Amino acid sequence: MSTDDLSTQVREFLSTRRARISPEQAGLPAYGGNRRVKGLRREEVAMMAGVSVDYYIRMERGNLSGASDSVLESLADALQLDEAERVHLFSLARTSASPSRARRAPAPVTVRPVIQQVLDAMPDTPAWVRNGRHDIIAMNPMARALYSLILEDPRRPANTTRFVYLDRRAPEFFVDYERIAQDAAAMLRLEAGRNPTDKALIELVGELSTQSELFRHRWASHDVKFHRTGVKRLRHPVVGQLDLDFESMDLSSEPGLRLNIYTAAAGTPTADGLKLLASWAASQLGIPTEMAAGETA
Repeated sequence: MSTDDLSTQVREFLSTRRARISPEQAGLPAYGGNRRVKGLRREEVAMMAGVSVDYYIRMERGNLSGASDSVLESLADALQLDEAERVHLFSLARTSASPSRARRAPAPVTVRPVIQQVLDAMPDTPAWVRNGRHDIIAMNPMARALYSLILEDPRRPANTTRFVYLDRRAPEFFVDYERIAQDAAAMLRLEAGRNPTDKALIELVGELSTQSELFRHRWASHDVKFHRTGVKRLRHPVVGQLDLDFESMDLSSEPGLRLNIYTAAAGTPTADGLKLLASWAASQLGIPTEMAAGETA
């Protein structure tokens, strides 16, 4: 990331956060009915953050170098940033202060055998490991069956966000496609703030920006988001709709990698769907169906 690129990220992130807050939301009186700016004025943000107008203008022009943690916290409060947005603001500030220190060691491109053992020890549950670019690093058979459409792309590592934005089947596969697309871009934006020198991430963003108008729009919003827990609804081409609970967690032993696990409450249609998926996955691997269903051979 060049200095100009970083300045642009800072400027657009701060200006878009400022534009979304009305004076009423900030608890400020809205004098007059014809405001020339959307959201808050720079002067109003500076007042609430406890800094001079000139200092805030310098920050919004892309210069966060030298900003103390207390100033950043006050700015985050003034702009009503959520947890992910605060992390992103501090990441941008660290890079501004020391671009050379922003370079991080690349995440592993494979997992240790014991991690694969952990995945395979969950035979009835789709489980997989990804990096911050959303490259799939490792999977168990259930995850391969669940994401069989994504794995049809011959490029490796397979990338879930590339599928979301560039595969025509994605809107049908993801029941909540608009939210999925928005979240995918927001998570990539968060990763770009954390790891601005990741060449592969820069190339992925370039590819998606070139080929997807929707991605360009989502990327330009400068939204950021954590992806830790929730519900993912999929229309699987073999077993039908699955409403899956997901948990995503950092692998502390593998910095930069996250473990994703999809489950369903017992007795639900999705739990039955996962049993069908297990049988289908077993048939693809040549495993007897009764063994796949957990019955005594």
